[in-house]
This record gives sequence, structure tokens and C-alpha cells, in this order.
Amino acid sequence: MPVLRSQTLQAAPAQALAHRAVIVAAIAVAFSAPAYAQDASPSADNTLAAVKVQASKEQLPGDLAPTFAGGQVARGADFGVLGQQRTLDVPFSMTTYTSKLIEDQQARTIGDVLANDPAVRTAYGFGNFAETYIIRGFQLDGDDVSLNGLYGITPRQLVATDALERVDVFKGANTFLNGASPNGSAVGGGLNLQLKRADDKPLTRVTLDGTASGEIGAHVDVGRRFGSEGQFGIRVNQANHDGETSIDGEHRRDNTTAVSLDWRGDKLRLYGDFLYQRQRVNDGRPTVNVSGGFIPETPSATYNYAQTWSYSSIEDTVGILRAEYDFLPGWTAYIAGGMRHTDEHGEYSSPTVSATGTTASRLGVPHKEDGSSAEAGVRGHFNTGPVSHFVTAGASIVRVDSMSAYTFAGAFPTSLYDTPQVPYPASTLSAGNLANPGTVGLNLMRSASVSDTLGFLNDRVLFTVGARYQELHTDTFDYTGKPTRAYDDSITTPLFGLVVKPWQNVAFFANRSEALAIGDSAPNTAVNFGEQLPPEKSKQYEVGAKYDNGKYGASLALFQIEKPLTYTNSAGFFVDNGRERHRGVEASVYGEPLRGVRLIAGATYIHGTQLDTGSATTDGNMPIGVPTFMFNVNAEYDVPVLNGLTLTARWIHTGSQYLNVTNTLSIPAWDRFDLGARYATVLFGKPTTFRASVLNVANKSYWSSTIGGYLTQGAPRTVLLSMTTDF
Repeated sequence: MPVLRSQTLQAAPAQALAHRAVIVAAIAVAFSAPAYAQDASPSADNTLAAVKVQASKEQLPGDLAPTFAGGQVARGADFGVLGQQRTLDVPFSMTTYTSKLIEDQQARTIGDVLANDPAVRTAYGFGNFAETYIIRGFQLDGDDVSLNGLYGITPRQLVATDALERVDVFKGANTFLNGASPNGSAVGGGLNLQLKRADDKPLTRVTLDGTASGEIGAHVDVGRRFGSEGQFGIRVNQANHDGETSIDGEHRRDNTTAVSLDWRGDKLRLYGDFLYQRQRVNDGRPTVNVSGGFIPETPSATYNYAQTWSYSSIEDTVGILRAEYDFLPGWTAYIAGGMRHTDEHGEYSSPTVSATGTTASRLGVPHKEDGSSAEAGVRGHFNTGPVSHFVTAGASIVRVDSMSAYTFAGAFPTSLYDTPQVPYPASTLSAGNLANPGTVGLNLMRSASVSDTLGFLNDRVLFTVGARYQELHTDTFDYTGKPTRAYDDSITTPLFGLVVKPWQNVAFFANRSEALAIGDSAPNTAVNFGEQLPPEKSKQYEVGAKYDNGKYGASLALFQIEKPLTYTNSAGFFVDNGRERHRGVEASVYGEPLRGVRLIAGATYIHGTQLDTGSATTDGNMPIGVPTFMFNVNAEYDVPVLNGLTLTARWIHTGSQYLNVTNTLSIPAWDRFDLGARYATVLFGKPTTFRASVLNVANKSYWSSTIGGYLTQGAPRTVLLSMTTDF
């Protein structure tokens, strides 16, 4: 067994070594910037000229939106086909978290970032270690997270934060803005990740970090701009982490390498991004399945009921190109494209608890994926008399080729509390080519969109009307390559939005929007096994208000989202006659309302209901995994008597959740408390920040989520330490 536990990363393939060589060269280029890039002396004429030019230029369309005081939350975001917009000017709910928040909170994954949001919770995927996100009570798969605005190219399962500039959290149905997501799970909201780019100020930042459990890591972040006006930029990030987590025996290793290039002229802007990520989880604590009439007590917070031969290894390589051109005053055309290749292999084993005992099985899955995505469009402004117009037109295409095989071993006895380690079980069933998996699913999505935002009364009233035409194509194959299903459908989703700004800092908004997903397939237990249902349209109605005075902001939203509920009826047919409806209220505040005091706080109430299910035992019940009430309070306080010292605290509360549609099984509400501190000083003439955080201070053991019909256990007490120095 020790041999099995000590499985490590396999040697990187030649392709990965070639990528690493590219990164090393890029770092060398960044450090070889001319001396004037860092020279602050009056004699550096070129430097002074470059600063003057940049200071006099207006914000470019591709620039990041400014932040509220404290720099943790941005005042604008990327709204898909609408582009970069001030949050106050759009009829939607969006929160954008920044790289400063990621650094100060030592957030390692997207889930760590979203721990600040009162409308979002994070769990694991079914049987693996993929993060899945619950927004407004609906599950968002990691495969439906976009990167730089493009679907289908984001690294799978786990995304490290080292190369991320911002995390956009869109709340609500968003098919018009971004198109249908590849897996169709973007019902309650969506996530978009923005990669780091070179800033006007030269950057050489080194972070050393670790945990009390034994993980250690290093992160180098280098950015430079070149040219008489800083036209060309390069940003390089390299990060590595390795060691045992706070869960007993769980070992994680990751490597992130990113290079971002950009060129900005008066009219033309070009961007190029390369991202390589490798994640390895050995002996990871799995999710827990329940088969029976009770929910087991949680083991101790640090206990690991995994098998030591279980692991997950994921390697992603991503490339993105983008161009923007201002062909007329107020008019911009853009085109972007990206590709991703994923090489993944895992041996998974999740326990199943029943009244007769606890068992587990083994599932080995070699998996590869090739994703490609592209979009093109135009945005522009014009006036017709006293009415202003902001119009958009765009088209997009996403293609994802999934290749899989598997091996399976039957059930063996186990336990959540005194887990016996069994030898690696021999396969009793297998399918596909394990060395070179073949295609089992091919998704192709094409869409086109148009919109017009009409401005009245000097743009104090903004009315947006738009529509997206979407084509959905899916082909599935068995493990021998034989076609099993061909699916082809199309649908149009409209959008109506209204913003009214009675005062400069206040906006009231409303929208009627939709989400779109490929229809579910009938399971093998249904009479119509294999039948693909029509596309699923989810409808949203939302009204709310926003406040933004630059230092801090606040938002309030009331929403209703309805999606089709698919199930097997009493006649044995798989149908979508039912509905799942979520009605809720969200309230948030963020920024620095008092000097030296920063807040990210809010609460969400959701009333979820299953309707028209065809059964009195489920009709009117709460859906699985939807907490009624959630709130977050994240506070920072700059200690006045010691300049540079900041104390932090966070309280996360999540209400109880049902595990089954009959609402006979549920987990209790839970609370998590985090504490931390950071100290910014100058060490040997270099700005240096020391950070310490303790997550789950009480080391509480609890089930954190029931989404998907299985249990995810919350992480134990975790102590994070880091030191960041700017050279």
C-alpha cells in the first residue's frame, strides 16, 4: 500500500517540456526590458514620455474596469456580447472579484474565491474532485465556466488562480450574453475567468507560500511593457505547489504556467494567451453516496475515507487569440478564438452508505478532450434625435470532442469511520481503448445575436432588447465508435432589460432573460431509453437596485427562475413535464464604507419548489441541494496603531438542504468561521507582505452540500501562510 500511496506525477510529455521552454524564454524577455523600464531618475527621458502619454489617454475598450476602494471588487465586468460595462449601466446582477482579493486571501481555486459570495456555494462533482458551483440554487459544472469570454476552453475540474486577474460571477440566466454553455448547466448563473495582462507599471513579484499541513509553493509573476508608448506588453506567471493537505493523507500537486501578450495601438488591439495547467490529487477525500433512509454522521473533520490507490491527474493546454479594431469613432469590431487539449486519467472510489452497510467500487477513466471556440462581432453607438443607441451583433461557435474509456471493479466493503485499505481491485468490466480513448461525445454549438440598448433622457433610462439564435448539435458514440444518437435542434432566446438611473449613483433595473441547454437523454430504465428531449429553456424574471459611489457599492435583486424538470413518469417514459422554480432575494455590499474598514457581505433567500412532477410525494417539495438561506460577512480592518497591519474575519452560513426529492432526508445548516492577518512592510528596500489565514477555525465537521443527490464534506481547519515581495 505505501507504494500505491506514493504515486507521483508522471514525467511531463515532450509537448509540455516544449511549452516550458517557451515560458523560460518569455521570462527572459520580460526581465530583459531596457533599463528605462525601471529607472525612476529624471534623466530617463523615454520613461517620462511614456508615462505622460499613458496618463493622457482615455480608458481603452479592452481595459479592466476600476475597483471599489480596497481593490477587492470591481465596478464593472465583461458582459459577453455587450463587452466591458459599468455594472451600474446594465440590467443584470454581476460581481467581479480581483487578483488583489485572490492574493490577500491566498485563494488557490475558484471555489476559494467564491467563498466570499452570498449567492454561491461550492461542492465536488459526482465521484471526482471537480469543483461544481451552486448559483441561485442551480448547479454550474466546471465545464461551463468561460475563459476570457469563450466557452469550451477552460481547464477542466480544477482551475488554479495564479494566472487570473478577475473572476466574473454572473447571477441569473445568461444565454443571450454568452450563448448556450457546452454542458447546459448555466441556468442560475455563470462564471467567466479573465487572465492577467501586463500593466503600465513594471512588475516582478515573488510569492512563497505553505500550509501547516505541509504544502509548499512558489509563484513568480512578471509583467513588462515595451515601446515608446508602452504598446507591447508581456505577462508571465509560473506557480508550483506540492504537499499534503489538511485532510489526512490527501496529497495535491499543481503546476500553472501562463504567458499573456498584448499590443495596443490607437485603433488596433491584439491579445495572445497561453496557459498550461497540471493538477494531481492522490488519495483525495471523495463524495459520499446515500442509498437508504438515513444520512450518516460526518466523520471527524480531517478523516479521510478514500482508498490510497485513488487519484486524479489532469493536464490542460490552452491557447487564445483576440483582436479588436476601432474602425469608426464609437464603433469596434472584434474576433477571438481559442483551443484546449485535455489529458486526464483517474481512479475513483466513492463510498455508498445504506442500511445494510457501506460499500465502494473502483472506476478508472482515461479521458481526453479537444475544445475549440470562436466569436466575432461588432459594437457601436449612434443617435437618432434625442435617443442614443448602443448596438451589437455577433456570432459564436463552440466545439467539444470528448474521448473516454473505462475500467470497473465491483463493490467491496468499506467504512466512513474506520476505512479498511483494500488492494487495487482487478477489473471486472472495461470498455474502449484505454491507451487511446475514442470519441464518445461530440458537441457543436453555433449562434448569432443582435441587440440594441436605447438611451433616453441623457441615458438615464436604458432599454435593452436583443435575441440570440442558437443551433445545438450532439453526436454520441458507444465505446467501439458506433454512432448511438444524433441530435440537431435550434431555438431563439430573447432578452429584455431596463435600467433607470434617477440619481448619478443609483440604478433600478429589471430583466427578462433565458438560459438554454441541450435536452436530457432518457436513461436505460425508461421505456424511451436513449431518446433526446427538446432543448430546455429556463426563464428568468429579475428586478433590483444598485448603488455605486466609487468607495463602496450595494445591490438588491429579486428573481424568479423556472427550468424544466425531467423525470420518468408512472408509465415508464422519460419526460420533461415538471418544473423547478426558484424565487429569491439577494442583497450585497462591498467596498470600503469607512476608512480602513472593508466589507464583502450579503445574504440570499431562496424558495425552491418542484411543480407538476406527477406525484403527490414530490409535487411542491424543495429541490435537492438548495439551501433556503445563506449569508456571508467578510471584513478587513487596518489597525491604526500599527501601520501596515490588517486583520481579517469571515463568517459563512448555509441553511439546511434536502438530499432527495421526497424531502425525507436533509443535512443541517452549517457555519464556518475564518480568521487572518497580513502585514505590509519594506524589507531590505523591497515592498513585502506577510499573510496568515486560518479557515474553519473551529475545525468543524459538517456536510457542506447535497447538490447532485450526494454528500460533500466541508474542509477541515486549514492554516495558510505566505510572503510576497516585489522586486
